[in-house]
Amino acid sequence: MKKYILGILLCLAIAVPSWMSVQFFPVLEVIGAPVIAIIAGMIVTLFLKNKGAFQHGITFTSKKVLQYAVVLLGFGLNLATVGQVGLTSLPIIISTISVSLIVSFIMYKLLKIPGKTATLIGVGSSICGGSAVAATAPVIDADDDEIAQSISVIFLFNVIAALIFPTLGASLGMSDYGFGLFAGTAINDTSSVTAAASTWDTLHNTHGAVLDYATIVKLTRTLAIIPITLVLAFYRMKKTSSGAQKSKVNIKKIFPMFILYFVLASVITTIVTGICTGQVLSTANSIFGFLKQLSKFFIVMAMGAIGLNTNVVKLVKTGGKPILLGFICWVAITAVSIGAQHLLGVF
Repeated sequence: MKKYILGILLCLAIAVPSWMSVQFFPVLEVIGAPVIAIIAGMIVTLFLKNKGAFQHGITFTSKKVLQYAVVLLGFGLNLATVGQVGLTSLPIIISTISVSLIVSFIMYKLLKIPGKTATLIGVGSSICGGSAVAATAPVIDADDDEIAQSISVIFLFNVIAALIFPTLGASLGMSDYGFGLFAGTAINDTSSVTAAASTWDTLHNTHGAVLDYATIVKLTRTLAIIPITLVLAFYRMKKTSSGAQKSKVNIKKIFPMFILYFVLASVITTIVTGICTGQVLSTANSIFGFLKQLSKFFIVMAMGAIGLNTNVVKLVKTGGKPILLGFICWVAITAVSIGAQHLLGVF
């Protein structure tokens, strides 16, 4: 443990102010604590002397703590609630996710973007931003530069969406229900979904109704983490076990067990909130709420570690193509979400 402690404490020193800055200045929610932590980590690493003393703890935080965050994220998912409300949005969700993944694959081929970066941007754009990147990165064994670049690209279009989507929705004549569906399916990060939906609620005096609906739609999208990461895991297992490497494969090291724990956490939340009542239910919800917040904090910690491990010069030099990929994915998802609503008559 001694070799980890310095790096973990450094990541905590970055995570705590990054987390608190959003709590004290709500306007920063559009940016999000994870992005603030990545930027802070990049700055700190430029001035960090004797980085070797911190490296074990930084690596542990960027890998293991990130996986713990994904597991705890499951305690924020009540599958019954998602099923009741989210099914109505399922066709649009499937459409936007499919289009984003297809676009990212095509652009990966055309622009010759590194495969892992393209995968992270495609999955992050189509599902739930940083959380999807956090879940996918260990599965495909992405390095910290690839994670940081993907998060940065997704953050850029999150901010743009949160700022312009309420105005865009109003100009298109969307109903409150339509905008909630639009925000939940076309914005990839939860913080930006809530920012856009809250702005709509304020502008249209809907008393939080759009925010509630958009959040549930967003939670439904989050469930797509499960099948997509499992497919990627099986693909990697098959690829790794082919040919001469077949006898050397360690399935436990390749298969993302933390995703199964994420599913288990979601099932536990669903069962407990379904059978408990009264004070027991209130206590359970408090515990699940705490675990969900802890998950978010762990993601901030991990992003700080990723920032510490990121080569800023390399990130800037290679940033053009990933940004173009993120932009095309973002435009495609937006267009499909609006078009699908028109076709289904829920605009």
